[in-house]
Amino acid sequence: MGVTTVRLQAEVEQHLETIASRLHRSKGWVINQALSEYIEKQQLEQERWNQTLRAMESAAQGKVVDSGEVHRWLDSWGTDSEQDAPRSGK
Repeated sequence: MGVTTVRLQAEVEQHLETIASRLHRSKGWVINQALSEYIEKQQLEQERWNQTLRAMESAAQGKVVDSGEVHRWLDSWGTDSEQDAPRSGK
């Protein structure tokens, strides 16, 4: 495990101490938890952005599905004749 020194604003330090005390954990544990959650959130946001870019590229290449097909598919949900998701023609 690595060691990193961080200068905290006084207000942040005060909140950190309060949280650590309330949880009966060390400040280091709270910081690790917070950073882990932040990093996970950033990774999810990056993946969503990558998916958006791929979707935009697909649309630019004409790989789209007619909205009528999508609506028919959605209308079939929960029925005895539920349809498979429509696919683009390309």
